[in-house]
Amino acid sequence: QVQLVESGGGLVQAGGSLRLSCAASGRTFSGYAVGWFRQAPGKEREFVAAISWGGNTNSADSVKGRFTISTDSAKKMMYLQMNSLKPEDTAVYFCAVVRSYNQNSYYTRGSDYDYWGQGTQVTVSS
Repeated sequence: QVQLVESGGGLVQAGGSLRLSCAASGRTFSGYAVGWFRQAPGKEREFVAAISWGGNTNSADSVKGRFTISTDSAKKMMYLQMNSLKPEDTAVYFCAVVRSYNQNSYYTRGSDYDYWGQGTQVTVSS
């Protein structure tokens, strides 16, 4: 069982930056692929970024070049660095993990993930 707790959300002006953190509990964090998703009011949850436990990354076109996903397995932490934020980035952001047996595999579908955090609100003002 893995429990995830996000932090780092808040209110920021357009063009600003935030770093979201996600702390994982459990005996070990090795061998897990990680993803970040977001859900804006009235919209479906959407993929933001993912990373395999071997370090391969992928991100949605809407955030490419602005958002960076990373992990620190020793600390059991996951991060989403968000730069050049736009009002359309406003959403609740969720981290998620899934046990993966392929170090190169990342996952972009929410249904692929087994464990989710409770979410952290990000609001970008214009």
